[in-house]
Amino acid sequence: MYTDKIPDIIIGRLPVYLRALQRMSEKGIKTTSSQELGEHVGISAAQIRKDISQFGEFGKQGTGYSIPFLLDKLREILKVDRVWEVALVGAGDIGHALARYQGFTDRGFRIICVFDNDSSKVGAKVGSFTVEDMSKLSDKVRECNIRLAMITVPAPAAQDVADILVKSGIKAILNYAPISINVPNDVHVQYIDPASHLQRMTYYL
Repeated sequence: MYTDKIPDIIIGRLPVYLRALQRMSEKGIKTTSSQELGEHVGISAAQIRKDISQFGEFGKQGTGYSIPFLLDKLREILKVDRVWEVALVGAGDIGHALARYQGFTDRGFRIICVFDNDSSKVGAKVGSFTVEDMSKLSDKVRECNIRLAMITVPAPAAQDVADILVKSGIKAILNYAPISINVPNDVHVQYIDPASHLQRMTYYL
């Protein structure tokens, strides 16, 4: 539907716009301008117009953007106009927090299973989930046609977990382990490393 040549940095800003528009919509606001949206997200109006125009002309000169229309279009572009099932691997502290987090579903995602290889955790409850053994992961992923996974295991185990996920058919991984993982070119990885973000911020202090 859209060209793969659109820079990843632009794709990365679309969820920021989507979140701001959702908040405006919840306040009953029906229309917005690139200037107003820019003030909400800290990005210039010109950049917002340039980003959105990569996917078509969604606004009108003088009247701005219809928030309900732009919300629908951004959800369609990001493919979150449906709910994606997610597998969570790692039932430690971060895994517990993510399994209990209630904010995924209204943004297009639902964790449906939690796995760990620690026998003391397997069978335990994490939120509404019962932790399953890693040996069952491949069958579960294929049975439920899961395409996304989150890794919250210790760094030394992350690559092995990623290998299992890829062999099971996972095509996108959100990695909380503080280590880079190697995956095939057709598997997309995003990294969440709070320490790295803190180090980036301390540069400015």
